[in-house]
Amino acid sequence: MLGTTTAVLLVGGMGTRLASVVPSTPKPLASLGDRSFLDLLIGQLRHQEVCRLVMCTGYLAGQIESRFGDGRDLGMAICYSTEPHPLGTAGAVKFARHHLEDTAEFLVMNGDSFLEMDFGRLIRFHREHGGLMSMAVLKVPNARRYGTVHVGPGDRVTGFAEKSDGDAPGLVNGGVYVFSRSVLDHIPEGPASLERDVLPRLLTHGVYALEEDGMFIDIGTPEDYARAQAICDRLYAVALTESNPTVAPKHEGH
Repeated sequence: MLGTTTAVLLVGGMGTRLASVVPSTPKPLASLGDRSFLDLLIGQLRHQEVCRLVMCTGYLAGQIESRFGDGRDLGMAICYSTEPHPLGTAGAVKFARHHLEDTAEFLVMNGDSFLEMDFGRLIRFHREHGGLMSMAVLKVPNARRYGTVHVGPGDRVTGFAEKSDGDAPGLVNGGVYVFSRSVLDHIPEGPASLERDVLPRLLTHGVYALEEDGMFIDIGTPEDYARAQAICDRLYAVALTESNPTVAPKHEGH
């Protein structure tokens, strides 16, 4: 199943909060050991036999394309959708639609976060529930930075809460989705955010959440990027092992 799956990687953001430590590099190319954070994500996909990638690039796009090319050296097929101006996470997916014409469904991944998971399991979950979109969520002890996802009976997402000042636990968005292609019809032309503009309006059409319990980290702030660097060997090991976590949750990005 995964051999024919396309993954869309959102790697076009400027990463302003990380600019103080990664000043002249796209955030997904931030160093992680002797490779980059994007190498980690691509390695995880390739290990699970997802070999068709669409890179939604923007800021310093040439650096990403120079680094990975057409993917042939990795045994993958990589193409690029470079936004002409900042389009946001949803706008970037919409702009890449000409690369997705032959796909009934596709993975979408944030380029600045890593989640230990089984992509095939999420795709099976999506097909079983029959919604427009499915998303990976995880429970963290402190959801303050992320906002929370509210899930009702039958795994259906019922709402989203903004970031708060409290330190309460909650379910948060893991940054990995499966989209049915018809989601593209619900994304407006021009700049738009998945989290703010698109996900809330999809709720009436069916959005479902699969809870994961593996390692999670993002590199959105200098503090979390430093944490990712400190555990980079563990991250690479997890990315290249079978994705059926059997140990306690290891949420590193909070």
